[in-house]
Order: sequence, then C-alpha cells, then structure tokens
Amino acid sequence: MKRVFLLPRLILVMLFMNLVPLWCGISPGKAVMVLLTVFLSAAYLYIVFGKGRAKSESPRLRRIDKGADLIWLGGFAAVIEVIVLWIWFSKTSAGTVPKVFAAVMPVLSAALLVFAGVVRVTAGSKQIKLRDYILLLTLWWCPVVNIFIFRSFYKTARREYVFESDKLELENARAENEICKTRYPVIMVHGIFFRDWQLLNYWGRVPATLIRNGAQVYYGEQQSAQSIADSAGELKETILRVIRETGAEKVNIIAHSKGGLDSRYAISCLGMDKYVATLTTINTPHKGCDMVDFLLDKLPDSFAQFLAARYNKLFTRLGDTAPDFMAGVNDLSAKKAASYDELMPDSPEVSYRSVMSTMSRAGSAGPPLNIGYMLIKKLNGANDGLVWEKSAIHGTHRDITSPKKRGISHGDMIDLFRENIEGFDVREFYAGIVSELKEQGW
Repeated sequence: MKRVFLLPRLILVMLFMNLVPLWCGISPGKAVMVLLTVFLSAAYLYIVFGKGRAKSESPRLRRIDKGADLIWLGGFAAVIEVIVLWIWFSKTSAGTVPKVFAAVMPVLSAALLVFAGVVRVTAGSKQIKLRDYILLLTLWWCPVVNIFIFRSFYKTARREYVFESDKLELENARAENEICKTRYPVIMVHGIFFRDWQLLNYWGRVPATLIRNGAQVYYGEQQSAQSIADSAGELKETILRVIRETGAEKVNIIAHSKGGLDSRYAISCLGMDKYVATLTTINTPHKGCDMVDFLLDKLPDSFAQFLAARYNKLFTRLGDTAPDFMAGVNDLSAKKAASYDELMPDSPEVSYRSVMSTMSRAGSAGPPLNIGYMLIKKLNGANDGLVWEKSAIHGTHRDITSPKKRGISHGDMIDLFRENIEGFDVREFYAGIVSELKEQGW
C-alpha cells in the first residue's frame, strides 16, 4: 500500500530523468518545455529535500520513513530508466551531446535520491548494524554489490519504521492505563562488568518503556565487579534509600545475571527480606557457571591476574571505588555457587520468580557470547552464551520461547544492542513482567 502512494512521485521522478528525451521527442513549443522543465525540476528537488508523507509524532521515525522512500524511488526509477533509455537510444536520431546528457542525468538523479535516502536513514535508524555501515563506506561505488547494500538499508529502515510506529501507537493507546504502576517501586539490578551509567543505560530501552507505563524505576548502583557479598552490601544501601525517598514499605527487584545473586544475598543475609516484595531474576546463574570453573582451571594464573589488574584500573577511572575482577568472577563459579546456595535460603517474605532465554546457535550473537555458547553447550547443554539453562531456575520459573533460527542471548535480555528482534520484543517482555506484578498486588 505504501508503494501505491509513491507512484505519483515515481512518475514525476521519471519525467525529470527523461527531460532530454522529452526535449528531443516532442515539440509543443519552447515556452511550454521551459515551464515543464522548471516544474519537473522543482518537483524533483521537493521530493529529495522536502518533507515525507509520514505523520508520526516522532521526528526520528519521519526521517526513517522519508529515507526509505527515497531509496526505493531511486532504485526503482533506475531500473525503469534502463529500459526507457534502451528503447530511446535504439530509435532516436539525436546527436552525441543529447545522448550523453540523456544518459548522465538519470544516473545523477537516481544517485542523489539514494544518497539522500541513505543519509536520512543513517540519521534516524538505530537498527542499521556496524557491519552495514562498513560495507557502505567501502563498497558504495561497486556496481551490483551496492544494490544489495542499499536494499539492505531500505529493508532495515522500513522494518524499523513499521515496528516503532506500531510500538508508539500501542504506548499512546494504553498510556492512561498505567499498566506498570506497581504498588512498590522497581529496582533494576545490573550484572557483572557493567555499571548504571546515565549516558549508556544497562537496560537499553526497557526503563523508558516501564516509566511511560507508570512504573517507578530505580537502579541497583553496585560497582561493576565485586564479590556477591560486597555487591549485596551496596544494593542494601540502595534499597534503604529508595524506601526512604518513596515512603514505600517494600520494593520489587528485577535483576539480571549476577545481579540476581547480589539480590538474593541482600535478602537472605543482610535483612532485606523485610523490604523486598518480589525478586525476578533474569538469566541468573543460581547454580554457577561451569564455564568459569573451566576457564579458571585452564588459563594461567598470571594471565588471570593480568586481566584483573587491567580491568580494575580501567573501571576505577570509570567510577568504581574498589573494583575486584577476580572476586566477582570467582563468585560465579559452580563451586562457589553451591556454598552460596546454602548460605542464601529463600525467605518466606519474598516472592521469587526466574526467567531464562537460550541461543539457538553460535551465530545468534557476537563474541564473547558465541564462544561461550559453544563451550557451555559442550559442558552443560542449552545456554544463552554465559549461563546454562538449568542454572537459571529459581522460584516460579519460565523459559522464553525464542525465535527458532536466532534464539535470545544473555545480552539480548537487557536490550544490549537496542535491536528489534523478530519474534521477541524485549520492551514488551519487561512491561509484561511489571504488569503482572501490578495485577498480583505488588
């Protein structure tokens, strides 16, 4: 349907591209042809630089839509023009100069359309991958190959526009319902090797969706890598601060990866069961990661210490006060997990639930998750690239039904790359979790 509305623009573009054949082929009078030339030139420039058809309230989505339209117009017009020029060249008696202009003008016109479209898409899209940008910069000049590159930009932009437009419409339709306005505020607890940065949110686009739907969202604010006990101590301070600031009796915790273990320790060992209503763990290694044991056993201790020193130095500069790479990693081992499991019995005051996703193949994610997937698959079986499936079970559990060809990785569960994954909307997934908490009175 969208392409039907583009037909008038395509016709105008084709007429503009064929001004030379028109001048050579018809003779309604010089004044008429001049007016036609001016009109078609103005129409072409408006199509390239004017506003698009989309009426979305999001400027970003309007840019994406207009960019995709321009790429389609440029590509489709170029294909038709090959046929038109082939017919015209076979029948015309025009001289060399008109023929040159007749050939060059469509090439430049189509190229400008595609170029303007790619610029708009690049300025608005969040789904174009780095690989595609590299291919564009290095191979844009290569015939045939560049067609596939531009087609990839077009398809990605069109999918993103449709997906995000539907998402925006859904958000607007349910805004008044506040489906995520829970009784208690939500604390989102990050995993190892990350921090709660303001400019680069660990949870991607998820918190914004929860907030738009009524949730009060806070963050764990632990350091990036410490022992479970130390991280739990920092989380305890965050819980108490949120209680003071909001006046709420308790909080709901949603924790990813090691953050789930930090949360369990705070609840079971630091008295936070009085202040935590629910704990939802996402891809948390409750039984540890056998891959960690394997790597610690195989890698030279000197290499591990080298990595630890470099990591601790880097994250001290990034805001940690006392990062401890080895303490954090060791606490994720299967050996440590067994002792922690005994140390952290579930509290009857807290509702525990867990979620786990799995990758379908190594190609489901990039390094290091693809390497981790292959290693853990041999050691334990199904996994998300860092955590094996059974290790994530704790409390009321559910597995995510993954897109068969791709699966859902450890990073996908926190919207790490802000990717719209076909068959899995990570933002709606978390909105569903929090909405369920609201329905249950939490």
